[in-house]
Amino acid sequence: MIDRTANLLGALGLAVADRIAEAARQTLHHAGETPAALVVIGYGLGPSNDQLRHILGLSHPGCVRLIDRLVADGLVERRQGRDRRAIALHLTDEGHALRETLLKERLAVIKPVLEPLGSAEQDMLAALLHKLLAALPGTDLERCTLCRLCDNRVCTDCPIPAEFRTAD
Repeated sequence: MIDRTANLLGALGLAVADRIAEAARQTLHHAGETPAALVVIGYGLGPSNDQLRHILGLSHPGCVRLIDRLVADGLVERRQGRDRRAIALHLTDEGHALRETLLKERLAVIKPVLEPLGSAEQDMLAALLHKLLAALPGTDLERCTLCRLCDNRVCTDCPIPAEFRTAD
């Protein structure tokens, strides 16, 4: 039975991931890690290129190209970092607005997946998802990576809290 459950969960996970990726492509007109970069930078903690690349799983040159494109698009700006040696990344007003749209669209494509469930079933699923996520082992970096598209304002009592400031 566990093989069937795992298989069903894998299929549902892919269905949700595909819907999120398509919503992000339609919102941003960019694919890959661009949506996650906007969300992570939008937490407002001024990550460095190096912190961001670790969270997104990108090479250094790949992350630099991504940030260069976001800067050129007017969505991200580079500022002086806390230790003066690093550059801190922050969203522009346009970047914040696009991030908000992205997060709203993300939830909008996930919610229909839950509609077949009644209220009590949704509560039960939420508790089970919380339990499963809390049981995932991992470092802060792994938790940051997992939550790279999360809207932290709607996830109260996060099962996998991560400290984005210490992600490197």
